[in-house]
Amino acid sequence: MKNKVILIGCGNVGMSYAYALLNQRTNVGELVLIDLDKKRIEGEVMDLNHCLAFAPSKIDIKVGDYSDCSDATLVVIAAGANQAPGETRMDLINKNSKIFKTIVKSVVDNGFDGIFLVATNPLDVMTYLTWKYSGFSSNKIIGSGTCLDTARLRFLVGNRLGINPKNIHAYVVGEHGDSEFVPWSNANIGLQKISTFLEEDELNKIHENVKNAAYDIIERKGATYYGIGMSLVKITNAILGDENTILTVSNYDKNNNIFMGTPAIINRTGVKQRIYIELTEEETAKLQNCVNVIKSAIDKVD
Repeated sequence: MKNKVILIGCGNVGMSYAYALLNQRTNVGELVLIDLDKKRIEGEVMDLNHCLAFAPSKIDIKVGDYSDCSDATLVVIAAGANQAPGETRMDLINKNSKIFKTIVKSVVDNGFDGIFLVATNPLDVMTYLTWKYSGFSSNKIIGSGTCLDTARLRFLVGNRLGINPKNIHAYVVGEHGDSEFVPWSNANIGLQKISTFLEEDELNKIHENVKNAAYDIIERKGATYYGIGMSLVKITNAILGDENTILTVSNYDKNNNIFMGTPAIINRTGVKQRIYIELTEEETAKLQNCVNVIKSAIDKVD
């Protein structure tokens, strides 16, 4: 089966994803780019195709339109207004909800029956709206969630301790936004609790750096895109490779009727299973705060 991926929205995030795909061994057989600026993506496709002689995988890359969605395996949505300096992710709600209503309807109306992967902010709200607008089963709707935040966390902890980030077993959960938190009670390095390596004040400082990372990057260079591009590739490979990989994606919480970043098993069906974490009383309160923030945001959509 040819794994066909549709990328909708070819700005910094979308193109970072496309370029990251080219630089990794992947199961993507065809990549179709859709954007309002067709002339520019014609140039992007030419540029990407010129990389294929040195790429680890052969990918058929082309410019397309919504009719290409009919036989696609995965639709990745990176379209929408960007977060400007001084803006929170939640400030983008009404601009991006209108854009998404048109996009999701166009995809579904052209016969798409695969999995949606959402990268647009406010992430958890946009993932929820994709589910609502599409009418799809919730397991076929995935947001990038706190996958990037988790990568940032593992880098910072690993950098602080001089340990490979791949050996840091810790997650950021909740909203991909200002209410996100780290359940430190579940964080381990190897088989040891992280508290044996770092004091509480250091853990709090790392959490603040993770939470504010996007703001810090936007202040310096105007946007953040490499990290989310790599995160999307990680999720894409987990889906197309039927990996049963655990990632902190935005997935459906049926108890609260929202999408939120928690560990989940990802494979060819989308979200195979949500992983529930045992939290302390303080962490439970933080998770409830995330739920309240996301619900409140959804209620603001026009």
